[in-house]
Amino acid sequence: MSEFKKYRIIVGLSGGVDSSVAAALLLEQGHEVIGVFMRNWHDDTVTINNECPWIDDSNDALLVAQHLNIPFQVLDLSQDYKSKIIDYMFAEYEYGRTPNPDILCNREIKFDVFLKHALTLGADFVATGHYCRKGVEILDGNTHYTLKAGKDFNKDQSYFLCQVSQEQLSKTLFPIGNYEKSEVRLLAEKFQVPTAKKKDSQGLCFIGKIKLPIFLQSQLKPKTGNVILLPDFNNPDSLSQINFTLYKEWQTKNTETSFELLCEDYQYHEDMGTIIGQHQGAHYYTIGQRKGLGIGGQEIPLFVVKTNTVTNTIFVVSGEFHPLLFRKGLRVPATLVHWIDNSIKMQINEERKYQIRIRYRQKLESCTLIQREDYLYIRFDKPMKGISPGPFAAWYHGDELVGSGVIQS
Repeated sequence: MSEFKKYRIIVGLSGGVDSSVAAALLLEQGHEVIGVFMRNWHDDTVTINNECPWIDDSNDALLVAQHLNIPFQVLDLSQDYKSKIIDYMFAEYEYGRTPNPDILCNREIKFDVFLKHALTLGADFVATGHYCRKGVEILDGNTHYTLKAGKDFNKDQSYFLCQVSQEQLSKTLFPIGNYEKSEVRLLAEKFQVPTAKKKDSQGLCFIGKIKLPIFLQSQLKPKTGNVILLPDFNNPDSLSQINFTLYKEWQTKNTETSFELLCEDYQYHEDMGTIIGQHQGAHYYTIGQRKGLGIGGQEIPLFVVKTNTVTNTIFVVSGEFHPLLFRKGLRVPATLVHWIDNSIKMQINEERKYQIRIRYRQKLESCTLIQREDYLYIRFDKPMKGISPGPFAAWYHGDELVGSGVIQS
């Protein structure tokens, strides 16, 4: 972006300090800035009211716009948000998968519906307060955009944008991507924005922090099922014949070099363990979850290792280092693999080394990707914990986010 050219830029003002500083920086650079708050939710019954409710955020966004003396509007996207994000969330939980709505919000709302609205206002770009950076490269006369981690690796939000496209990046700016959070706070003081001392928000994008159990129960009704404790593998000789089948499967997967076998999930059955209690719905639980099981009398903490919403069964193990909590690989359906730049997507049977994360703020881990016709297989250099179907795996080359996909198993 030329420093001598003035652009019309629509900033997504969330009511937080980051987007406020993003708007102030663009204004200081001489651009025409318009603030827009995305209203995505109207139901306060599931929102923790003292934890960043949307109505307070909207008021804060208005105060920022007034302070900066820029035009401001509220854009009601609640219908789009319900159909594209909320309905998706309920469907994923119902099928026993763990969705990441913030990634879908960026792909479907902020950088799709919101971006299209901004273009109708004559915008050259949209800007957000994300801690990430955009790169531009000219190769063979063609412009290619890259998505890079923010300068502040503790706040890096590139993972949440792992599904954006070249077209979306071409119209997007991240003004605070080259700043540390501490520097953004200082800039907020310099610009005297009303949100300078506001705490960082948590929760669903542009909604706030929600009471997830109440939120899920509004659509997914309670249903009693069994909690199955799977055996400890420390003493294989004490395992029953059925338990031993699971143990042998674990052994095989951890000695086999086949990508395909390593990345398949384990097969669990109720007779592989012991019924130790009951739950109110398998769709309320996620892999790796410790709290909320409501089962006492256990010397070692229990962790969810598998849910089955068809049989309405939860499988748990004792201890955070149980072998079944760790996997050496995962797979992504070929149809759900996304590359930030399609010009570098992998060909069938191609193999590459990258670094990967499967959740926000997780440390990047080395891995090998191999593309087959039906799946992209991802093998970790060292086992990773708590792999659940539904979230996004994102792979990086250095500080550049290269691609992503929905984990199937």
